[in-house]
Amino acid sequence: MTADADVDLVLDFLNTVDLGAGTDLLTDPAGRRDWLAARGLEDTDDAADVRTALRTAAGDTGPAPAVAAPVTVTLGADGPRLEAGDVAGAVLAAASRLAVLGEWDRVKICPADDCRWAFYDRSRNHSRTWCSMRVCGNREKARAWRSRQA
Repeated sequence: MTADADVDLVLDFLNTVDLGAGTDLLTDPAGRRDWLAARGLEDTDDAADVRTALRTAAGDTGPAPAVAAPVTVTLGADGPRLEAGDVAGAVLAAASRLAVLGEWDRVKICPADDCRWAFYDRSRNHSRTWCSMRVCGNREKARAWRSRQA
């Protein structure tokens, strides 16, 4: 799996909850089944706990539950590879690969209370704050400007 594929999997998983739309794919049986099937992953009972723990590790608020998942390291002709049998293991393996590459700190949670979307900071100096400057960042800057003018 490439770093981009790991980023995509981790962000897709973290964003299975959408505060703006009020949806949570992990609590919707059909949404959960479709999300897992689209990625070829097996279900697990602790998927929501893994998501909460990873969102907290990425900067979200709240307590993080302790999570673990079985992951196997295999060694083939192309080198070592982490493999997992379910969604919790696959996502934790992807997050671990990002951490080993020094890329985990680029996974962030938008600070806007009505957003909380997970995004990957591709800025050169890792300073991006908002998921979207056009939406959340602009709204917060306009709010701050109005506050200063009042």
